[in-house]
Amino acid sequence: MRLNFSIFIKLLVIQYLSVLCVSEDFDFFYFVQQWPGSYCDTKHSCCYPRTGKPVADFGIHGLWPQNKDGSYPQNCNPDNALDEDQISDLTSSLQKDWPSLSCPSSTGFRFWSHEWEKHGTCAESEEIDQHGYFEAALKLKEKANLLQALRNAGIQPDDEFYDLGSIKEAIKDATGFTPGIECNIDPSKNSQIYQVFMCVDISGSEFIECPAVPKRRCASKVQFPKF
Repeated sequence: MRLNFSIFIKLLVIQYLSVLCVSEDFDFFYFVQQWPGSYCDTKHSCCYPRTGKPVADFGIHGLWPQNKDGSYPQNCNPDNALDEDQISDLTSSLQKDWPSLSCPSSTGFRFWSHEWEKHGTCAESEEIDQHGYFEAALKLKEKANLLQALRNAGIQPDDEFYDLGSIKEAIKDATGFTPGIECNIDPSKNSQIYQVFMCVDISGSEFIECPAVPKRRCASKVQFPKF
């Protein structure tokens, strides 16, 4: 009986250490926010959440573990599905700051589950569990108020075109760090600001200068569409 108990303890230790190893198997995070007007203003349809049309603000897309060489871990623990009870106290904040615009319309839980299973499980550690992962993303959004940063520089979501360099500079002035910008193409072939990538240390709490900037094509002038 003692032998079986000893084996059980060893297995628990191995499982615990494996989780810690997963959490260290990346170099930094990409914290990604997307502009809803660009998401919807493409050839793909969008559907507002069941809670109604989101506010006209950048919404969280995800907090993604990333490596300096451009690779990234994903789906690190398929057995660890997101437990809705673990994030129940964050639901209202997630619905506001991390809304889903995919179709069909939903509460957002399907989107959050996907992000946790694909990316969050690869950040799991003693410090970052399911609740901690989503809480970290919400706190990062508070730190990086992108819409206010752009408005302070006279860049508004008004369907006008703005210099890509000016957009990056406005965000750097507000956050202290240079962002990566991803653009989409609308049905009229306009290049639009779509997603903003900020880099974060492996604790998930502090912005850093990007060790590797995502390579995304944008025109020199991009549209900031209304929403």
